[in-house]
Amino acid sequence: MGRGDLTNAEWDRLASFLPRGGARGGRWSDHRRVINGILYRVRTGVQWRDLPERFGPWETVYKRHRRWSADGTWEMLLSRIQAAEDAADGIDWDVSVDSTAVRAHQHAAGARKVSGRRSSKGGQAGDEPGRSGSAETGRPIGGGGQLGECLGRSRGGFTTKIHLAADGRCRPLAFVLTPGHYGDGPQLERVLEQVSVSRTGVGRPRTRPNRVLADKAYTSRRNRRYLRRRGIPHTIPERLDQQRHRKNRGSRGGRPTGFDSERYKKRNTVERTINRLKGFRAVATRYEKRAYIYLGTVTLAALVIWLRT
Repeated sequence: MGRGDLTNAEWDRLASFLPRGGARGGRWSDHRRVINGILYRVRTGVQWRDLPERFGPWETVYKRHRRWSADGTWEMLLSRIQAAEDAADGIDWDVSVDSTAVRAHQHAAGARKVSGRRSSKGGQAGDEPGRSGSAETGRPIGGGGQLGECLGRSRGGFTTKIHLAADGRCRPLAFVLTPGHYGDGPQLERVLEQVSVSRTGVGRPRTRPNRVLADKAYTSRRNRRYLRRRGIPHTIPERLDQQRHRKNRGSRGGRPTGFDSERYKKRNTVERTINRLKGFRAVATRYEKRAYIYLGTVTLAALVIWLRT
């Protein structure tokens, strides 16, 4: 077992959830070796072609990661591990929300646009003349272009933003990707809608935190109305300009928003979660051209954090 590989205990937790057979009735290459190869790349950020030989052919490792990013296998594994933790009462449901910008490497730009009708295998038919669409067979619908691939322009170049919700033990519960120039506040609803921890037995998934903590970027009236409508207590400070505007309106400005400074100190958990995610070099810098593959990379990093926390 190499540095960063799955331990026996971690493998035992994952093995029962993994797909049993390969495509068209074939056999998968050894799951553990391939997953360790993917983890090596996510941890170090090396090019796929530079993977050590002990992980087998690099094409096999890359295609497995791309396929599982497209069909939701990484999301399924993360959901199963979260469900097991919740069944053992291991999740702290004081949820903190924040975002982090990720610099996109120059290799992340220039993804080939795919147009035309969907093929029967889930890929695209009618690609560019003279170009084969086999490389994108099975990719999720959508994407294409800078915004479609979650690339936003800034002074430093292309960036992608990860919006995430973290539990009180510094583990990612849910996350979404946007172009880097998108604001934080408008994404609060999207992030919280992604929070869904299944039950191991009978019952609906848990989707409502005990409390939400966020900084001033999320202090809009729309976000507060959304949280009140769902019955979620929240601790979000009010910006100074909002306070002045409310006071200038007198009685029409409404009551001051409640804010507990002691509870707010716990918001550091989402900052520490971001630090853990960016400990994976392929998360801290985006190398993937396709947003769904980068999302799979972030999901795998989150899965490892849950396994090792």
